[in-house]
Amino acid sequence: MRSEPTPFEGGPMDGRVLPVLVGPTGHPPKWYEIPVPAADGGDPAILLYERVPSGYSKRLALQKGWKYDYRPGGEKPKLRWPWSRPTGR
Repeated sequence: MRSEPTPFEGGPMDGRVLPVLVGPTGHPPKWYEIPVPAADGGDPAILLYERVPSGYSKRLALQKGWKYDYRPGGEKPKLRWPWSRPTGR
């Protein structure tokens, strides 16, 4: 599988660049989870990062690549299928 060096911004991983595996479309995953073991041996804490565009070129406004932004206390949105019923009515 192919990997791509992807920068992380915010949180404990700020400024680091990690090789992230890309899928068949050439994009890294939308959400990246990093488990951090607890000091007392309990359940590990999960650091959650969301994939966002890293910038755009000036002339043609083409996307330059991806980066991951830290989402403190965030949760991944639930998977929604087109045939599922709408929620909250």
